[in-house]
Amino acid sequence: MILLIVFLTLTVSIVIIGSNEYFKVINAPKYNPEIMQLNYEIMGSGEKTFVFIHGLTGSKNYWKKELETISKTHQVLLVDLLGFGDSPKPNCNYSLNIQLEALERIINKESFNNGKVIIVGHSMGAIISMALLEKNPYWFKTGVFISTPVYKNADEFKKIMSKNSFVDRISTGKFSKYLCMIHPVFMSSVFKPDNLTNEVYEDAKKHNWQSYYYSLTEVVLKTDLNSLANTIKEKEVLFIHGKQDKIAPLKNALQLSKVFTKAKFISSKEGDHQFFLKETNFVWQTIKNHSFSEKNQKLTFNEN
Repeated sequence: MILLIVFLTLTVSIVIIGSNEYFKVINAPKYNPEIMQLNYEIMGSGEKTFVFIHGLTGSKNYWKKELETISKTHQVLLVDLLGFGDSPKPNCNYSLNIQLEALERIINKESFNNGKVIIVGHSMGAIISMALLEKNPYWFKTGVFISTPVYKNADEFKKIMSKNSFVDRISTGKFSKYLCMIHPVFMSSVFKPDNLTNEVYEDAKKHNWQSYYYSLTEVVLKTDLNSLANTIKEKEVLFIHGKQDKIAPLKNALQLSKVFTKAKFISSKEGDHQFFLKETNFVWQTIKNHSFSEKNQKLTFNEN
């Protein structure tokens, strides 16, 4: 009898939380770029400038670990994507075009568009960064793509995720939209992945089911990265990837990098999808010290 009461209480609580999350999204205002500005922060100083774009469920704070390595000599723009962190969470489809429009407004406003800027993205942020580079090639000097998720199709993505942790499986499966409605319940410390810091995990709770689900389906799974790469194949780019990445297979990212005529691909032997958080100095130094040849060169491959 006690177990039944506990079960019913838990079930009712989950239904209430899920319903609240659902209606919170449905009743949110539609996206209006004129009044819904992204949350962002500018740090550091120097002639060299960076724009950093976080990944799915991330925030601008993802990049703050040992950021002084870069910000002492560079000016950096950190942005919360629409639907994540402390940015607005309107009722919209969170398509790639919507994310690009929101980012372009901030980049233009703060003049991070002089052609000398390096744009850096992690995971979904790498996809968005490549799309920004393709759409505005004269704004940026180069792109740096970390843990770039490249999939042939949704089926390949599902197959890859089915082999991963329980959290990865349930958060990307066919019921992910509904599970995300109760993420205030299951995103407790018990389910925190080992490769995320406490700060990053706390910020990950700020999304809602709509921003998560549609960012995954509309941006990560539907963006044609090969088409983007072919359009800007003469651009200088740097790929950084962990060899132990079980979310974004290294071989797929390596294959994408070969589309570019001036690409450099650097891997970390022990790095997983979040290796920036564990090998922060390696990533910062790779970005900071990397220089591109003025000559058109084929792909070079370095291993840490």
